[in-house]
Amino acid sequence: MIMEKMKSLVEKLNKYAYEYYVLDNPTVSDGEYDRLYDELLKLERETGIVLDNSPTKRVGGEPISEFSKHEHINKLYSLDKGVTIDEVRAFLARVTKLSGKNPEYTVEFKYDGLTICLTYENGKFVRATTRGNGTVGEDVTAQVLTIKTFPLTINYKGTCEIQGEAVIKLSTLKKYNETAVEPLKNARNAVAGAIRNLDPKETEKRKPEILFYNVNYLSEGEFKTQKEHFDFLRENGFKVYDFLEVASSVEEIEKILKIIEEKRKSIDYLTDGAVIKVNDISLRETLGFTEKFPRWALAYKFEAEEVTTTVLDVLWQVGRTGKLTPLGIVEPVDLGGATVKKATLNNYGDILRKNVKIGSRVLIRRSNDVIPEILGSTEIPSTATDVVKPTVCPYCNSLLVEDGANIFCVNPDCKPRVVGALTHFASKDAMNVEGFSEMTASLLFDEFNVKKFSDLYEIEKDQLLTLEGFKDKKSKNIIDALKNSKKTNLASFIYALGIDGIGKKTAKDLVKQFKSIDGIKNATLLELSAVRDIGDITANSVYEYFSNEENVREIDKLISLGVAFESEKTVDGGILQGQKFVLTGTLPTLKRSEASKIIESLGGEVMSSVSKLTTIVLAGEEAGSKLDKAKALGIKIIDENEFKNMIK
Repeated sequence: MIMEKMKSLVEKLNKYAYEYYVLDNPTVSDGEYDRLYDELLKLERETGIVLDNSPTKRVGGEPISEFSKHEHINKLYSLDKGVTIDEVRAFLARVTKLSGKNPEYTVEFKYDGLTICLTYENGKFVRATTRGNGTVGEDVTAQVLTIKTFPLTINYKGTCEIQGEAVIKLSTLKKYNETAVEPLKNARNAVAGAIRNLDPKETEKRKPEILFYNVNYLSEGEFKTQKEHFDFLRENGFKVYDFLEVASSVEEIEKILKIIEEKRKSIDYLTDGAVIKVNDISLRETLGFTEKFPRWALAYKFEAEEVTTTVLDVLWQVGRTGKLTPLGIVEPVDLGGATVKKATLNNYGDILRKNVKIGSRVLIRRSNDVIPEILGSTEIPSTATDVVKPTVCPYCNSLLVEDGANIFCVNPDCKPRVVGALTHFASKDAMNVEGFSEMTASLLFDEFNVKKFSDLYEIEKDQLLTLEGFKDKKSKNIIDALKNSKKTNLASFIYALGIDGIGKKTAKDLVKQFKSIDGIKNATLLELSAVRDIGDITANSVYEYFSNEENVREIDKLISLGVAFESEKTVDGGILQGQKFVLTGTLPTLKRSEASKIIESLGGEVMSSVSKLTTIVLAGEEAGSKLDKAKALGIKIIDENEFKNMIK
């Protein structure tokens, strides 16, 4: 009876862990999982029995003294590399020449982590090793047992070696670094350090996982194609990134490489290229291997997203909230096809933790075409000097105030604060003043002492004509844009005010709850805290903003100057009531903002990311990782035509 109970608990816990770690689709709360886990642990202690696939085996054990060596059954080869399409073309030509055929190829992501090989015997996990020199690796079983993205038992009962890449999610690394005494420079070094740490408990803290892509050895049976490798891995519960495309020409491969290069900007893993393989396994055997590489595969490497350079100076920028942010001025270096001259840091504490000094050599990373971030120092010469923490604002000389990890200028008339607030107010998702820029805001501040939002609506065309670069047409366009912006919706207006912590979604939530500007203005702190997805800090921020008489007078003045708005109208019981949409990719005729408004007007809800709560994904061209996740979770996916038919 007890054994049956233990088997049932193990089965449930493994199912829940697979849904959470592999599918990213949890079906029970953490509390429920922990309750069942504790119940299993108690039974194991009472009986002294631990089943082969029990999740309790994954807990980090005691530190080991050293890594033992293990010889792989099949050699783990590295891959030949190419960085241009011409090199891809040359690879395809070599394959054709050696085989006498024009075969199909598969193209998949190349992850930048640490290669891991898992061994199973009679359906049970027995060992994990690093690649090592390809023939002999280090036994890291104790460390890998802390990872949840692979099964302890599988259906295949022969002996097999499963190959994957140990990785740490970029979001996980960022969260780890927020509290780490010594921040980790990048995801690749972080996962290598996690797996090769003699203390499994330290491995567990960094939360690595493994993405699987290859069956290195099977004692019984065989595969015909690379796709069958992937199918085997999925069927046996290994985590596989759901992207495998088939191509038969260099032109098709080039298109897929462009898709991967675009997608890699949005996925949560460090990737540095793509892997191109001959799809036919029997043909691979014909092509064989060199001493180092298989002749049937090529790693196509994208341009580096990380480089090292020297810090020349650190400047302090002031944002619209008054927060000072350090900006590293670095020796110009090429990164991702662009010349980089500056890189961000988070705050003064970040500078100290990363040991960044003027003159130190640092590792910087660029992703999603944003300003690169300094990850940490790699070399500190004796001539390097400390970054000095400012005590007065570099723009207005006001004394600075420290609040937690950040430093603030509290002078409301400080130029960068005012310019930032005006620019945000006029931005597309706020009041949508077309043609208004940060440069325009700066000119208006300098020439006409424009400091408040309401000042914008009192500017005359004749004044603009006196500014450098403002001819008749440009001046008229700005005045017209300001006039047109007065007719807006309440959510956009609330977002435009720049209240700390209020983004576009939170602004909509406030409007949905309180219906009018007076409703929001008069809401109590308790009522604000009760709004879904609004925490105590944000609620307090809203309450304090509307408790400030000067802010209320400014809103009243904007209304007296003609700003008029209505709350977003939704149809209770509309045809999309209860539907939760995620939009991804480029739609043929609709803008995503337009589609979002239609969905909300018909009673639906627009979500920012795919989860188990999502009911429909509206996908356009070049849809990214959201589409991949929707497919993995079995969520309904529609295109623009289906959407239009749905709302008719």
